[in-house]
Amino acid sequence: MGTRAETLAARVEQGTQALATFAEGLADDAWQTSCDDGRSVGVLVHHVASQLIGETDVLKQMATGKAFTGVNWSMVDEGNAAHAHEHAACTQREAAELLRRNGALAAEAIRALRDEQLDLATPNSLHANAPVTTQFWIENHPLAHAYRHLASIRAALSAL
Repeated sequence: MGTRAETLAARVEQGTQALATFAEGLADDAWQTSCDDGRSVGVLVHHVASQLIGETDVLKQMATGKAFTGVNWSMVDEGNAAHAHEHAACTQREAAELLRRNGALAAEAIRALRDEQLDLATPNSLHANAPVTTQFWIENHPLAHAYRHLASIRAALSAL
């Protein structure tokens, strides 16, 4: 394990832990609050948790030099809408546990990467087929995802 991989993995764990801890401290009415995109706080927390598996699969694929193709943002939006419908009743405990479990799996996969794999750039259909590095993917998806949604949740709750 390299220092860069360890640092990235630790940041993923910090973000998922921060979101899980925040979620567990919310009152039931806050859990149901709608955020800026119309999804509830609970759905967003569960969304981050569940997406970590797919994001980890992509980083593993990119780390082997294989392009990530065939997925666009409208497909992501459709999947997010279906997820919101399917998990509208998720509990804080369920979402926080899933977030911690999947965050640990993502961190484990990241820790297994060598610097050469982090630097490997492959076309990515979610980024206009730009050749982005595995490290970029990690920083923009499994790492930043929890922080982005935690910020949007805090903004929605502060508006109450």
